[in-house]
Amino acid sequence: MSNLVIVESPAKAHTIKKYLGRGYTVVASMGHVRDLPKSRMGVDIENSFTPKYIPIRGKAPLIKSLKKEARNSTKIFLATDPDREGEAISWHLANLLGLDEKTALRVTFNEITKTAVKDGIKNPRSIDLDLVNAYQARRILDRIVGYQLSPFLWKKIRPGLSAGRVQSVAVRLIVDREDEIRAFVPEEYWTIDASELLAPGSKKPFPAHFHGGLDGKKVEIKSKEEADAILRALGATETPEGIQVSGEVPFVVRTVKKSERKKSPAPPFTTSTLQQEASRRLGFQARRTMRAAQELYEGVDVKGYGAIGLITYMRTDSLRIAAEAQQAALAYVGETFGREYLPEKPRFYKSRANAQDAHEAIRPTMPELSPDQVKESLTADQYKLYKLIWERFIASQMANKVLDTVGVDITAGDCLFKASGNTVKFKGFSIVYEMTTDENKESGKPLPVLNEGDELQVQKLDGNQHFTQPPPRYTEASLIKTLEENGIGRPSTYATTITTILARLYVERDGKQLVPTPLGEVTTKLMREHFADIVDVEFTAKMENDLDKVETGEENWVQMLTDFYGGFDHTLKKAEEELGDVHMKVPDEETDIVCELCGRKMVIKNGRYGKFLACPGYPECKNTKPIVQETGAFCPLCGGRVLAKKSKSGKKYFGCEHNPTCGFMTWDTPLEEKCPQCGGSLFKKRGGQVYCAKEGCGYTREEKK
Repeated sequence: MSNLVIVESPAKAHTIKKYLGRGYTVVASMGHVRDLPKSRMGVDIENSFTPKYIPIRGKAPLIKSLKKEARNSTKIFLATDPDREGEAISWHLANLLGLDEKTALRVTFNEITKTAVKDGIKNPRSIDLDLVNAYQARRILDRIVGYQLSPFLWKKIRPGLSAGRVQSVAVRLIVDREDEIRAFVPEEYWTIDASELLAPGSKKPFPAHFHGGLDGKKVEIKSKEEADAILRALGATETPEGIQVSGEVPFVVRTVKKSERKKSPAPPFTTSTLQQEASRRLGFQARRTMRAAQELYEGVDVKGYGAIGLITYMRTDSLRIAAEAQQAALAYVGETFGREYLPEKPRFYKSRANAQDAHEAIRPTMPELSPDQVKESLTADQYKLYKLIWERFIASQMANKVLDTVGVDITAGDCLFKASGNTVKFKGFSIVYEMTTDENKESGKPLPVLNEGDELQVQKLDGNQHFTQPPPRYTEASLIKTLEENGIGRPSTYATTITTILARLYVERDGKQLVPTPLGEVTTKLMREHFADIVDVEFTAKMENDLDKVETGEENWVQMLTDFYGGFDHTLKKAEEELGDVHMKVPDEETDIVCELCGRKMVIKNGRYGKFLACPGYPECKNTKPIVQETGAFCPLCGGRVLAKKSKSGKKYFGCEHNPTCGFMTWDTPLEEKCPQCGGSLFKKRGGQVYCAKEGCGYTREEKK
């Protein structure tokens, strides 16, 4: 008889089996095996919130197989993921298989490497019931909110809606931001720039910007009249050809301040920062990031190494790293880049105040294994994400970047201008990795050699009008950052939260931006007015903190649910009483397309396969039509417009406007560019090849980079 090891996924089972070898059977539970029933609440609220778990539908054969394996095994190890969710899966498995949860059968490892797996098997522990109770409290809390509040929304707005403890707050943040944008009143302001100044003996002009008076205080220019007055004082006049500079007012260097600035590297990734940076740098949605990270953690077959987990556990908000991993990174940096790229002393990063420190930061399990060494063994997404994680980690253990900076004050009459520049003195960590966020981008270019008293030649003065801008809409990256900063949800749930609010049509994408739909705005309005706590940022953050206390054993999970439910139940009953038979209408989005049957302006509706146009005169007028998305290309068969369309499964394709008469369709992307040989429209294959689809032409080329 062999020992049985149960993990969640086949990929993880495959990797661990190779490490343990003979004497061990490794099988996958395929995630959770038990859960609350979908058809009913499944929680006995009156009896201390007792959950009524049942086997998940469709998993009966798997459970039967697991029980058989367990009966035929000498010892059983539960090696599910090392977090709250993983602990719960192990607890459910122990219950189903009749195992004593107090015995040493739980195995965890932060990384799936041979050493970590064997150490884990040698040091099993009992199931952590505090972690399990934290999972139960969260699951039951979400079930109560979802199953009692959602039917209320069905009655008051429309069937099929859902409410959630985290998702409703996320939608509120997006709706609140849209309200801010609508209410924003832009204010005019002006800047004055000496955009082309020449230093003595230099041929390369540099810019300087008006700051204020000679006292050094910043002056804000609110109107064109104020800007024109300053320009006149500088000897500049506006002509039809532009602003002319007389040169009568000398621009003189008053001070030159040189300094050295050191910039430290960013810390290794947490779940949240990985999702943010993958969004900004790679264009990955949070769900795509977590899928690739899961694959890298569970293990891939790497040429020359076999099955190996390439990164540590990807659900973490800690910045701690293991001492041996740090030493491996320092050794790699010293050997690859030289000792000057090593920091004066090893770097340690402080985690956020409420961070869970059970796991390390996300890092490569073998720092010496560079992205280029594993590239041919990985999918495109796995490689891009591994490269990002590896570079960020290696850079986090490197020396500072050093900049030589120059700040110059320039006088012109009674006005003060400022110029700045910098040069990289030592690349440090930036030779490997540089942050993409705007606040971390280096500004300024090198300035020419300048000395105090130098008189500068003014070639160009500009007065530029600007208007203050409204706050930007949320992107996935900025929403995740806001949720984390406010302590709402946990980083491991953000991908699911964003997927849910998009699927429920509360929010839609506009490029990278997240925009609330009319449905999202109406639902949020109702929630704000009648369930203020559920969508309140501070209240939700406090509940998250309470769940963390359950996890550490500081708070009883049943008492925590009791404290919440009393107020929630009262609020729900009060809202039902106040609204009575009121039904809230979701406004339709009107278009300028006129219904050809009755003359009304058609509106946009959401259907099973996405948006479509419908006549608002329903049921008298039942006219509907698809929303036409033009591509700018023309059909190579009949010359009609090529439109972007969606299949029944939601996959995007392109077809002629005269379908089905014409019959032309393609998965390749149409371009507005014309064929240089025949003048027809060009199409681009997924691999990058551009071609003309017109019969007999044959033009092809590689995509221009």
